[in-house]
Amino acid sequence: MGQPFVAVPSYAVPASTVPVSAVRSYAVPASAVPSSTAVDDPWAVRSNTSHSIVARSPANSARHRTATTDAVGAMPQVDAASAVSAAVSAVVSSERLNVRALGPLADYASAPNTTDLFVNGDSGLWIDAGHGLVFVPAWHLGEAEVRELAVRLIALGGRHIDEASPCVDVRLADGIRVHAVLPPISSTGTLLSIRLPHAADRSLSALAGAGLFGVGEESAARLNRLRAAVHGRQNLLITGAAGSGKTTLLAALLGEAPADERIVAIEDVAELRIRHPHVVALEARQANLEGAGRIGLEALLREALRMRPDRLVLGECRGSEIRELLAALNTGHDGGAGTLHANSLEDVPARLEALGSLAGMSASAVARQTVSAIGLVLHLERTDGVRRLDAVGRFALDGRDRLSIEAI
Repeated sequence: MGQPFVAVPSYAVPASTVPVSAVRSYAVPASAVPSSTAVDDPWAVRSNTSHSIVARSPANSARHRTATTDAVGAMPQVDAASAVSAAVSAVVSSERLNVRALGPLADYASAPNTTDLFVNGDSGLWIDAGHGLVFVPAWHLGEAEVRELAVRLIALGGRHIDEASPCVDVRLADGIRVHAVLPPISSTGTLLSIRLPHAADRSLSALAGAGLFGVGEESAARLNRLRAAVHGRQNLLITGAAGSGKTTLLAALLGEAPADERIVAIEDVAELRIRHPHVVALEARQANLEGAGRIGLEALLREALRMRPDRLVLGECRGSEIRELLAALNTGHDGGAGTLHANSLEDVPARLEALGSLAGMSASAVARQTVSAIGLVLHLERTDGVRRLDAVGRFALDGRDRLSIEAI
């Protein structure tokens, strides 16, 4: 019997917090690897059933292909339209949030229209159910209990929080996003910021019905323009402040893409819930306690380009990854989209220049690549808890070869 190989989760969690059931031991017999088979043999493949290396000759490969063809031929044939419908139905049915992991916050998280919960140490709980932040006087936990809750939620997301790593962002089941900050970074006690994805219908039509695009003819005209932009494969940039609905609108727009297209979404923390049958998602990874293992958005963008995306999506542009995004959108990857934090439509060019400088790009390089890459800018505002599409714009070059934007 060979030496056992022990696999543990790759995220950094103290050994004392890893349950025994999470550790699996694989004992690979030394005899499982035939000495007569060279590892660099081009016909050698790994067997999924025996964990050994077996030799495959051309004759064996032919028999394997024949068996595979027979097996595929024996599979039931499924109508393509039915398969797409079933896939979309699966996405929709999965949108019922499971908030039980939030413990003492679960009842408030399950309330209709709740989008955000904020715990400010032992000062109490604030929630946003679509009409601005409201204090909840009936809810109270002490500082020690809030800290314990934060540690547990972060561990559920596969990460670790302590004095060495006092600020952590994780995604729980169903796309629930949790951000936690511990003292002394927070001078007001342990802070929890929880973002809940919408479980209700958030299609483009539903957003129009909720008044996001205005009312009457204005709403209908904007809805038609956005649908035309998606089907015309324009690259879209959605901007706005935090909580203005950027991710919600992005997901709704991508849901309008044809069902036979492959969408590859890249996010720092996965939040997008796209009603589409063919979506694959890549999520960034923080470094572990030793400072190793980080996989950033810029690396994920490069990986995504090898996955043959029909639409490339960056959940949020916030750093030097803007260089890779602009390069990708300028090399034939039409129909892409992303979001960007900005206070107004007029501020978007300056924000992009600032991000470009982090990647070593000059202002003129950012301007020329952006004008070529981005077809439409959609700016969202949130006033008194009401989200709306405030402006639509298009990038242009000014007389100094700098980036500007024109409202349309």
